[in-house]
Amino acid sequence: QEQLVESGGGLVQAGGSIKLSCTASRSGFRVSAMGWYRQAPGKQRELLAKISADGYRTNYTDSVRGRFTISRDNAKNTMYLQMNSLKPEDTAVYYCNSLALGDTPRTSWGQGTQVTVSS
Repeated sequence: QEQLVESGGGLVQAGGSIKLSCTASRSGFRVSAMGWYRQAPGKQRELLAKISADGYRTNYTDSVRGRFTISRDNAKNTMYLQMNSLKPEDTAVYYCNSLALGDTPRTSWGQGTQVTVSS
């Protein structure tokens, strides 16, 4: 099964920026739609953004649209999430996953990367 490793999280002030990476262990990444999720304390994991296998189509949930940008580099088996204008409510553990039909997560969850936004 493909393994996904998230990185790039950290502590940032409100209004700041951070860029997350998701690296896949196998080249199957290149033919999979991918998504970024987050889970805040006491809340369910939510899908924030998704990107098609070829990288040409993206979609965002309302809470991050206009602030976050999802992208991918299939040559590097890596997906990114550029997060700008961060808010304290963006504090969460961020995860990536490949997407099956209906945006169902396809593989096991990794450890995620913590993003903490201070006010």
